[in-house]
Formats: sequence, C-alpha cells, structure tokens
Amino acid sequence: MTRAMIEAEGLHKSFGETHALRGLDLSAQEGSILCVLGPNGAGKTTAVRVLTTLTRPNSGAATIAGIDVLRHPAEVRQQIGVAGQYASLDELLTGRENLTMIGRLYRLDAQVSKQRATELLERFELSDAADRPLRTYSGGMRRRLDLGAALIAQPPVIFLDEPTTGLDPKGRLSMWDLIAELARTGTTVLMTTQYLEEADRLADDIVVIDHGKAIARGTADELKRQVGGERLEVTVSEGSSLDAARAVLDNLGEGGLHVDTNGRRVSVAVTSHGAILTRAIRALDEAGVQVDDIGFHRPTLDAVFLVLTGRPAEDAGEEPAEAVA
Repeated sequence: MTRAMIEAEGLHKSFGETHALRGLDLSAQEGSILCVLGPNGAGKTTAVRVLTTLTRPNSGAATIAGIDVLRHPAEVRQQIGVAGQYASLDELLTGRENLTMIGRLYRLDAQVSKQRATELLERFELSDAADRPLRTYSGGMRRRLDLGAALIAQPPVIFLDEPTTGLDPKGRLSMWDLIAELARTGTTVLMTTQYLEEADRLADDIVVIDHGKAIARGTADELKRQVGGERLEVTVSEGSSLDAARAVLDNLGEGGLHVDTNGRRVSVAVTSHGAILTRAIRALDEAGVQVDDIGFHRPTLDAVFLVLTGRPAEDAGEEPAEAVA
C-alpha cells in the first residue's frame, strides 16, 4: 500500500483582484509522478509555491508527507526538494562547490555534503565539469545540476517547475530518464510542464488546471478517452474540397468533428473500425474528394488539452508573474 505524499484540498489564492487558485485539489501517491498541465496563467506556479511553503493560500489545506504545510512549514521544507524553471545557483562557484553549499544549507555535515555532491555529480554525468565555474556550463548541464541541488538532502518529495524548459531534444530525453529513475527509487515527483509529450511519457497521473481549478484528472489514457475513442482522420489532397470531405465524415462518424484548414485534415470520432474505412473511401471517391492520407488515430494529449481548455498546448507557456499564475 502506498500513501499520499502530496495532498491539497480547496486551495484559494488571490492577488488583489486576480484569483490565481479557485479551490484547487491535488494528490500524489508515494513513488509516483504527478504532472500538472494548464495554459499560461492557469495557476501551476502558484500551486507549486503554496505546496513548497513559498506562498500562503487565502484558504484551503495542504500536507506534504502528512505534515501540514501551513502549520509546520519548516518541517515541510525538510521533506522537499525544489527545482524551478531557471537554475538558481551561484555562477562564480564550481558545480561541486554549489552542491556542497546547498548541502550545508540543509544542515548536512560538511563531509556528508561533499560526499553527496560527488555522488550526484557522477549520477548526473557532471564529474568532468565538477570543478569548473557554473558560468561555463551549458543549459542542459545547469538543469542537471539544479536537479542535483534539489536532491542533495535526499528528500522524499521533489517539485519540478518546467524541468526541461530550454533544453535541446537530447537534453530533454536525458532529463526524462532522470525523473523516471527518481520515481522508480521511491521519490514522489510533482512536475509542471508545457510539453504534452513529456506528460504522456512520464506521468502516472495528470491534473489539467485552468483558471485556478482542476478541470480534469486521470491517467493519460483516461484523459484521452474523455475526448472519445479512436478517430478517423482524412488528409485531403490540395485542390480537393475540404467541405465535401467534412460532409462525408460527418455522416459516418459519431460526433466530435474537427477540421484543420491549414493542414487540410478532417477527423471524426468513431466507435469501432468495422467497415467504416471502406465506406469512407467509397463515399469520398463518390464525392470527388482526393485524399493524401486516411486512417485511424487515437486522440493525443494535445487533442485533450484543446478540448478541455479551448486553447492549443502551444499557448501554454511560462506564467508571466506570480500575481497571474
């Protein structure tokens, strides 16, 4: 049996007239990865700041490893590690010195701090750069070192706010492996992200928030089923009628018709394969529609995000400020 390591109930937070959180509920089990998705300004960063004791909510309750965030913030800080969107380490210190310093701030013994720093530098493949100033590190190296700093005291709960922002594809894959390894070894991870592929690959559970409250939650597959089962998608050849293709699929499908004018694509929800593909090909041919591609596709998290929030994932970037988080 696992226990809930992160719990939040009815969190409200206002900044003047701006309501950042409107009764947000969250929960993450021990050794799991909870991904929090939401458009720009949805409340992701404010939620993280409340759970990590950096901001007090106007109302609501939250616990970390069973410890009340509002009543015992100092004890909570001993249970968590936090890596924000940007590395907040000392540019003039070396990687080893940065990690050792963070260990001492956690009140670890000097020798233990040095030992943990060496272990983490090796684990994150930074040993060769350990004694170089941080200012010489690449973006990916900085992100790995920042994660190492969050782990120096071996906390049972880690908060990662946009952990792969600014990384190249190779750096993102490396960071994904590190995050998955944390969960495998029993660490509970809450991460916010704007990359839906990231959530699809890593998350045990996903919470989609908008306007400060949860509007959907579940596994990636459960969220995809909310949009519908598989979809029949047609890419119309250039010069053919998109409207004609739309009419054909509208007659064959089970609703949820979607038209992408720029991509010349039409898709519709279907309940079963059956003979619908053959029927669609015949109907499109009879309507004089030429196609470049036709087939069945499962909904993606991008489709889920668009349906739930009314905005594509590309609009979900960094939150501009705490007041509108």
